[in-house]
Amino acid sequence: MLYYLFEYLETQFQLPGASLFGFLTFRAALAMIFSLLISTIYGKRIIRFLQKQQVGETVRDLGLQGQSEKAGTPTMGGIIIILATLIPVFLLAKLDNIYIILLVITTIWMGIIGFIDDYIKKFKQDKEGLKGRFKILGQIGLGLIVGATLYFHQEVTIKEKLPIEEQQVLLAENPNVSPTKFFSEEAKSTKTTIPFMKGNEFDYADLITWISPKLEKYAWIIFIVVTIFIITAVSNGANLTDGIDGLAAGTSAIIVLTLGIFAWVSGNIIFSEYLNIMYIPRVEEITIYIAAFVGALIGFLWYNTFPAQVFMGDTGSLTIGGIIAVIAIAVRKEWLIPVLCGIFLAENLSVVMQVSWFKYTKKKYGEGRRIFKMSPLHHHYQKIGYHESKIVTRFWIVGILLAIVSIVTLKIR
Repeated sequence: MLYYLFEYLETQFQLPGASLFGFLTFRAALAMIFSLLISTIYGKRIIRFLQKQQVGETVRDLGLQGQSEKAGTPTMGGIIIILATLIPVFLLAKLDNIYIILLVITTIWMGIIGFIDDYIKKFKQDKEGLKGRFKILGQIGLGLIVGATLYFHQEVTIKEKLPIEEQQVLLAENPNVSPTKFFSEEAKSTKTTIPFMKGNEFDYADLITWISPKLEKYAWIIFIVVTIFIITAVSNGANLTDGIDGLAAGTSAIIVLTLGIFAWVSGNIIFSEYLNIMYIPRVEEITIYIAAFVGALIGFLWYNTFPAQVFMGDTGSLTIGGIIAVIAIAVRKEWLIPVLCGIFLAENLSVVMQVSWFKYTKKKYGEGRRIFKMSPLHHHYQKIGYHESKIVTRFWIVGILLAIVSIVTLKIR
């Protein structure tokens, strides 16, 4: 809203300083500042409100160090993250941008699913919360919306670099030709980025066009299925990671900040040309959303670091995972998720491995055996005696290393 207001003031009255709101970096910086202030200042009030409503965490005795001290700590703190993200976005982003619209829908959609889950747990006294099948249906529904929009919407396009021969012709005609001339016209495409591969690109349509070129018109089915899978996997991964103070919020902040770099360079034609990556028009506006989201996560950490004054609950964790997935798909870096979101992947795999091995050994030997002392993975380290602050800090360090590797893939082919 402020963006449109100052654009009007600049156009009609040449108000000094109003043109600053036309700069992406200025609006991103403001978005982060606003979200930090909202989450830290108003976060305390929300925590007090949750305490009055007696929305306290119910802790099962799992034999973990310091576990009993967490009982009664307010949960559903994901509300802080959601509000601190959306308010700056509504103030500073271009609200007609299709990527911003999708991210706002994702935040509200996943926030509602998580809120219902937490509400059932706390107010209906049902420890299971929302049934798993309903969560999955909600995630599939969001995947359908996001996948269909990204595939069919006319403003979701890419520009590819021209072949070397055509670039050389342009340079021969004019040695000072702008790098923007090295790209084709905007076009719809199902291409995405594959890390560590020559060419660095993959087209989802290739999965069926090898059978017959006529099948290209059905590529949207493949794309939507992949979108559903990614949103479901990442949101559940974030949900499993939310187990000890500060782990999910801190890890997510690292991931989202990295995706912010990808969004910025992919939406800037100069950097896209320099890094030899596909240029995605209008995707740079996601940077505003990401800045607000990172600020909200860091502000939430003010109250969520050990000893936590509030937990995000499924209201926060499911929302975080959904947002990360949609940003990754929008900037066409979804195949980097196994690297960038390596912490989420490890947490997911530890649960799958533990449950699968337990069932297999129980069937074969008559008693269930375990790979880890406890899953998800962070609880395994708690069981062997590590303090949760040390676990969180080391997971953050691993997350930073994975983020660096992900950024390096921009140039490694």
